[in-house]
Amino acid sequence: MNTLSTILIVVGLFLLGGVISFSKQKLPKGAIVLLGIASAMCLVAGVMRLQGVWA
Repeated sequence: MNTLSTILIVVGLFLLGGVISFSKQKLPKGAIVLLGIASAMCLVAGVMRLQGVWA
């Protein structure tokens, strides 16, 4: 597993935890959506880098 892909996946999961925490605290929807988009982008980038390594 590539180091950068691992970092991207870990950061994506960290941001996903922030989305869950922010939604439980009933914070503004804009912040939750922004964190969700950032989380999805990190996770997708990490997985795509993994597919490039394994292909």
